[in-house]
Parts: sequence; structure tokens; C-alpha cells
Amino acid sequence: MAKKKKSGRRKWLILILLLIIAAIAAYVFYKKQTAPKGEEVETASTEIRTIKETVSASGRIYPETEVIISSDVSGEIVELYVEEGDSVVLGQTLLRIDPEAYMSTVERGEANLNNAKSNLSTSKAQIETNRAQKVELETNLKQAMRVHDRNKELFSDGVISQVQFDESLAQVESLQASISSAEAGIRAATESAKAAEYTVLSSEASLKEMRTNLKRTTIKAPTAGVISSLSVEKGERVVGTAQMAGTEIMRISDLSTMEAQVEVTENDILKVALGDMTSIEVDAYIDRKFDGVVTEIANSAANVASGTSASLNTDQVTNFIVKIRLNTASYQDLLSSQSGHKYPFRPGMSASVDIITDVKEDVLAVPIQAVSMRDISGEKEDEKFQEVVFLYEADSARMVHVTTGIQDDEFIHITEGLEKDIEIVSGPYSALSKILKNGTELRMKEDDKSKEE
Repeated sequence: MAKKKKSGRRKWLILILLLIIAAIAAYVFYKKQTAPKGEEVETASTEIRTIKETVSASGRIYPETEVIISSDVSGEIVELYVEEGDSVVLGQTLLRIDPEAYMSTVERGEANLNNAKSNLSTSKAQIETNRAQKVELETNLKQAMRVHDRNKELFSDGVISQVQFDESLAQVESLQASISSAEAGIRAATESAKAAEYTVLSSEASLKEMRTNLKRTTIKAPTAGVISSLSVEKGERVVGTAQMAGTEIMRISDLSTMEAQVEVTENDILKVALGDMTSIEVDAYIDRKFDGVVTEIANSAANVASGTSASLNTDQVTNFIVKIRLNTASYQDLLSSQSGHKYPFRPGMSASVDIITDVKEDVLAVPIQAVSMRDISGEKEDEKFQEVVFLYEADSARMVHVTTGIQDDEFIHITEGLEKDIEIVSGPYSALSKILKNGTELRMKEDDKSKEE
């Protein structure tokens, strides 16, 4: 009796299990039959828009004009008249370097110049002395020649002896030799005077240099602006020479005209042109954009040294520096609202820039993701891949070849292949890139509200 009861229970359990499996199978079959058919997609319509193509870059804010003040002479700073943040005007005295050693050098140069001038005067006096001697000798020579001419007649008449005649002749020849010697002395004195003149000129040049170095101990502002950086303090020693850059002392910046210096990759640099308008975001001002214009584009890469082996390495990213002047009108309100601060931007602030490289107004556009690349080998011999868009027609897809132009962050310009107000498939990406084909059955993606209903 017990065995019969157990056997009956097993039959009922198996029957119930079979009924449950059958119910599940029926439910699954029903869901498949009643489920919507086709690939679920998102759609959009072609429309007329204005598209702005941009190049994004990041960098920092700097003054457009910044002058680095370095020392041309060495010494101790004995006076420092400015502090960082001070405004200065052209010609204002900034600091003084100990001038004692340079004053002594100037005094020594003055003494050398006076000595050279004295030697020049001596040489010129010697020239005059030699000239006077020559004149005296020429006078004596004329007298001696007259005497000798008379002696010639007297000697011919036998009035004087041979000895007297030879004495007068010797006197004439001696005076002639003395005149030649005087002329040589004049020439030598003249050359000596020229050398003395060159010595004077050299001494004057040296003295001028010494006085210039003395003046350089007082450093004045070469331009008006703000002391944006001060690297020294009173009592410090600075080093400087005329042949090499000395110690950087401070920087004077014109904070009224600021610029953003950004790095643009080599892939985008050819799109950028002088005069391009830009939109600038500065990290210090949240949710605020400023206008700017491209004023300078580097011809050489910022991170490649020309002519070196490092420049042959193509693994590193190649960037070019682009300078963008900030439009003062775009932050005029900040100039008036900054309490205690005349200038709203400080050198070194971080900035992100969008450079508008091209603008197309009133052109046909579609969402960027709606355009995909498809392998069309066999359809055209001259190219293997082409840009396509899928049209949503009668719940099925129709692939259309298109030609595109510029694009912004969301939309791309369609130059050929489509017209306005055509419904196209805009997503999802997985369907557009791989699944969809000509004739693929489609269905609209239900929004969250429809799904809840």
C-alpha cells in the first residue's frame, strides 16, 4: 500500500513539472511572436545649420609684452626700490648695484686718457721743434752756398787755397745732411703723433665703456608695466657681463594686453591661420568664456631641436606654439569689478582654447555619428571605403553614399547625397558601424516613457 502511494506521488510531480515546462515554452513562443521586429535604432532629420570647425588646444596665459631685466655688471645690490606687483613707468629707477669698483675704474680710465693726451701733445711739440730746426738749417745752408760760390771764383783766381775751398764745400754738405736728418725727425715725430692719437682714441673708448658700466649699476625700467616677477633681494650679488646674459633680476609685464600660448598638434596646425577667432576658457573663471584672435603661429615645433639627433625621433608628439590675443572687450566687466586688482589675469594661468578654423552657414548637416564608413569593394574600383548614411524608409534601412565637409562637436556638413528634412538613422553606433545593410528591417527605439507604459 505504501509503495503504491509513493509511486502515485512521483507521477503527480512529474506531471506538474511537465506542465510548468510547457507553460514556460508557450510563454517564450508567445513573446517571440508578439515581440516587435526589426533592429532598434534612433533617428534624426537632416537640417540646415551653421557649422563651426574648431581645433582644441590647451596652454597658459601670459602677457603679450614681457621684458626680462638682467644685470650687465656684477656686484652687490645696495638699493632695491620696487616690489613684486608694483607698477613702474619708463625710465623709473628700479635698483642700484654697488658702484665703488666701477667708479675706481672710471678714475683710472680718465688718468690713462690724460696721459695719452699728454703724449700726443709732446709728439706734436716735437714735430714743431724739428720743423724749426729744419728752417734754421735751410737758412744756414743758403748762407753757406753763397760763401761756397764766392770761394769757387776765388779758388779759380788762386786767391784762396785748396784747404779753404774744401772747408766751404764741407760746410754746405754738412748742412744738407743736417736738413735731411731734420726731415727724418719730422716724419718720425709725425708718426709718433699719429700713434699718440690712436692711443687717445683707445683711451677714450675704454673710458666710455667704463662710464657705461658705471651707469649700468643703476638699472632703470626699459618700459612701463607691472613687476610680474622679482627674483632678488637687497644685499644679494648678481653676475653679468657684456658677452653673456647675466642674473635675471625681475620681469616687467604689460598686463593690459594678455595672450594665451597653446600647443597645437601637427595634425591640426595646418588648419590654423592668422586672424582666426577663438573661444578661451580660463580655469580661474568657471563657466566663463573669453574671445581672442590668433596673432602668431610658430614655424618650428616647440619640442624638437632643429639639427639634432633628437629631431629625428618621431615617437614623441610634435606640437607647435600658437599665440592668441585676448579681446579686452570680452572681460571689460572684470576690469571694473576686480576690487583691489587692476588686472583680472595673472601670468601662468591655465587656459583651454577652441580655435575656429572654418565656418559654414546655412548648410545641410546631420549628427556626426550618423555617418559611417563601409566597405564597398566591388561597387567601385577606385576606392574601397566610402562614407554612407542609412535612411529610415518604411521601417527599413536604405544605404546612401554621401560626401562630407567640415564638422563641429555634434554635426557634420553633407555636401552631396542628401536633402533637407530626410529621416536618417542616427544610432546606436554598433548598428551603424556593423549591423545595418540595405533593406535591414528597423524599428524606432522606444523612449523611457513608452517603455513604462
